[in-house]
Amino acid sequence: MTDMTGRSDATTAAPSLPVPRPARAGRAETVRFAATHTLPAFVRGAFHLRTRIVAAYSALGQQSWSAATLRALRARHGGAPVEVRGLSGRLLVLLDQRDIRRFYELPVRTLAMDAPDKHKGLSLVEPTGVICSHGDLREERRRVNDDVLAAGRPVHPSCREFRSLIAEEVSALVRGGELDLPRLRHAVSRIGRRMVLGEAASGDEELAGWLLALREEANWMRMRQGRAAAAEALYARAAARVEEYAAQAEPHTLAALARSHPAAAGPDAAALDAVGQAHHWLLALDTVGPTVARTLLLLAAHPAEQEAALAEADAGDSGRAGNSGDSEDSEDSGDSEDSEDSEDSGHAELPRLRACVQEALRLYPIVPDLVRVTRAETVWRGVHYPAGTAVLVPVLFHQRDPEHVPAAHQFAPGRWLRPGAARDTRLAPFSHGGGRCPGEHLGLLMAAELTAAVLRGNRVTGGRPVLDPAGPLPGILPSAGIRLTLTGR
Repeated sequence: MTDMTGRSDATTAAPSLPVPRPARAGRAETVRFAATHTLPAFVRGAFHLRTRIVAAYSALGQQSWSAATLRALRARHGGAPVEVRGLSGRLLVLLDQRDIRRFYELPVRTLAMDAPDKHKGLSLVEPTGVICSHGDLREERRRVNDDVLAAGRPVHPSCREFRSLIAEEVSALVRGGELDLPRLRHAVSRIGRRMVLGEAASGDEELAGWLLALREEANWMRMRQGRAAAAEALYARAAARVEEYAAQAEPHTLAALARSHPAAAGPDAAALDAVGQAHHWLLALDTVGPTVARTLLLLAAHPAEQEAALAEADAGDSGRAGNSGDSEDSEDSGDSEDSEDSEDSGHAELPRLRACVQEALRLYPIVPDLVRVTRAETVWRGVHYPAGTAVLVPVLFHQRDPEHVPAAHQFAPGRWLRPGAARDTRLAPFSHGGGRCPGEHLGLLMAAELTAAVLRGNRVTGGRPVLDPAGPLPGILPSAGIRLTLTGR
C-alpha cells in the first residue's frame, strides 16, 4: 500500500531504535580487575581481616591500584554497568551514581543479600542469620532483628545499661599513657558479649576463640571442605553455648530481647531461631574496636576536631535529660528501611562524635564492597540481565571518589551534620534502602560512647602511624598498627 505521495509503508515506518548492548570488560581489563580488586579482597579476608596482608597492602598502596582500575573502567565504558569476570563468575560492576541509587531502591526480594560467595562464608558463622536467608523467612528474621536492635530509633531502649557497662570497661582501658588495638579489641569483645549475652558471658574467652576460628574459616568460603565440616561442628558447640547464655541473660540484653519477641514463641520459632542472629551481633560489635582506634587517630591529627569532640565528651550526660532511651521522645515511627531519616530527627546522642565515627567509616569502611544477587530479571541502562546476576557496588571507591565527593580524601566529619546526610547515597558506611544495616544506631552509640569515654579526662596527643592532616589520607589504615598516646587533662 502507498500513501498520497506514493511512498510505501515500508519507507515511512519509523526507524527502529538500537537495542542497548551490555558493556563487557575486555581480557586486559578483566585481568587488571582481578589483580587489583577481587583477588586482593579475597586474600585480605572477607569475614576476618588478615592483619599482615592488610599491612602489606597499605605499604604497597593497593587501594590506589583498585581505584585506578575502577576509574579506567568508568571512563572507557561511559559510566555504564560493566560485566567483569570475577573469581567465581561474572559480576555487574556499578560505576555511576544513578545506577547506585537504583541499586539501593530495588527491594531485597529482587536484589538479595545472600550472594553465593557471601553465603558460603557466612553460613559457617551465622547459618540462621538474616543475610543467609531469603524469601518469607528472611523477612520474618529481619523483622525480629529490627525490633531487637530498635532499628528505627537513634537511641536504643537499653542504652542506659549499655552506656554503664561501656564506662566500666573503659575505666581500666585508659590507665597508663598509651592505648593500642589489642587492649581496645579485648575491651570491645567483653562489651559486645555483655550487650548481647549478658554478664555471665563477659569473660568467656573460649567462646570468643571459637567465634574467631569460625570467621577465619569463613574467609575460605568452603573451599576447604574438610575444615568446613569441622567448622560446622564448632558452630554447633558455639550455638549451644550462646543459647545457654541467652536463657539466663538480663532483660536489657539483645539475646533476652530476641527470646522475648512474640515471634520467638510462635509456630515457626524453631525455623526462625531468633537467638541465632546473636552470632552476627557479636561479629558486628567486634568491628567497633578498629573503628574507634581509627577515629581517635584521626582526631589526634586534627586538633580542632579533637577540641570539639572533647567539649562534647565533657558535656556528656548534660544533654541526656529526657533522652535516656525509654522516653516517648526517642520513638521513631518508621521501620529500618526508613531509619535514614532518624539521624535528622535531632534525638541522636553525641552528634559530633557520631559524625567523627561515620567519617572514619567513610574513609575506612568495614565493608568496602557490597555484593548482591538478583532473584528476578533486572534492567540496567536498558540492558536485561537474568536472575542470578551478581551485582557489585565498590563502596570504598565511591565514598572516596573526588569526582563526586568533596574533600574525598580528607577527614571532614562536618559533612555528616548537614541535613539529609544520612540519605546521601554517595556515602554508605551502613548501606541504604532495604539492605541498610539495622544495627547502625547501636553501633554508632557504642563507638561514640567508647570514643567519648577515652576522651573524658584525656587528650590524644600523639599517634602512630603519623597522619598528615593537610595531605590526602592513606587509602588503607591498618588498625593493628595504631598506637595512641594519651595525656591527662
